[in-house]
Amino acid sequence: MLLQKEIVAYLAGRIVTGVSAGLVEITDPVSAKDVVKQVVLDELSVEDQLNDEVREILAQYNEYMRREQVSFQDMFRKVKNQLIAERKIIRASGRDTGDGMKLSRDKVTDISHKILGAMRKGRDFRLKRPENDIRLNIVKTFMDLLLAEDKIDKAARDKVRSQKREILEGSEEFELLQRRYYAEEMKKIGIDLARV
Repeated sequence: MLLQKEIVAYLAGRIVTGVSAGLVEITDPVSAKDVVKQVVLDELSVEDQLNDEVREILAQYNEYMRREQVSFQDMFRKVKNQLIAERKIIRASGRDTGDGMKLSRDKVTDISHKILGAMRKGRDFRLKRPENDIRLNIVKTFMDLLLAEDKIDKAARDKVRSQKREILEGSEEFELLQRRYYAEEMKKIGIDLARV
């Protein structure tokens, strides 16, 4: 999954807080947060499920790919692209679509529509403003968090690179230090990856 569950939980809380400031009347904030969190998790898991399905399909053609010297990565990309087109799935990864962020702008917009739909159906929500105003607030909250998370990721990587001795990126030591610094930086904005 492109976003950790702790970040999604934090995001859901921020969305609920953001829309409750005059856009949506919320009767039970805890339940509302759970609804938003579940929508985001469901949408982010779509591509993970698709990746698993593509791996299963390609497992049937292992011998053929080896015999014909076809790259697994190339076939994976082709099969995945074909399934995305057939099923009209919006790509989650922004980096796959040329977007610099973890999630593509299209995916964030799609998720905002799904959250708004869940709010329309949910008992904990009463929309007080035009739906597009609410949806735009959701997108802004989402994008603000993604930008902050991207800066934190870069800051954590820079901290590892600034060590006195060189640590190769991609090594186990680099990844461990990066995760530690990332968690420390996330804690500064209120996301405790160990607790949420």
